[in-house]
Amino acid sequence: HKAHLFNAVVGDGFNYSESNSTESGGKVPDVIQTEYGKISSAICYDIRFPELFRALSEKGVELCFLPAAFTVPTGEAHWHVLLRARAIENFMYVLAPGQTGTHDPHGKRKTFGHSLIISPWGEILDEINNEEGFAIAEIDLQRLNEIRNQLPSLNHRLF
Repeated sequence: HKAHLFNAVVGDGFNYSESNSTESGGKVPDVIQTEYGKISSAICYDIRFPELFRALSEKGVELCFLPAAFTVPTGEAHWHVLLRARAIENFMYVLAPGQTGTHDPHGKRKTFGHSLIISPWGEILDEINNEEGFAIAEIDLQRLNEIRNQLPSLNHRLF
């Protein structure tokens, strides 16, 4: 349910126009209760819309999966900052697999990689840079609840 489509020119020589081939999910993604907590997802460009993550937070999401194919220019400038911000603002774990490599016949379109697992406190728990692999980290829902209770900013919102 990718909500926001990436239509941009970011300075790497490509005109990205997802709306030419992709349709928005048009809604906040569903939340699934699992033995590992309340899980939902967002996709790539969705990371730039804090209101989407706030809506997920209001639904009690504890783990948000955020697969992405960030471009190198936007990844270098924004990937880590945006992921950490969404985790901190909403006190949720963010598990963000990032596509890496070259993706066009001429070897020019490259994705940033840097798969990350971010804690609700904004800590990078594990990171895979530009290589293939997987990140592993402990997801501690008890610690998540402690953080939410110690700093109950989600309950203090005016809007």
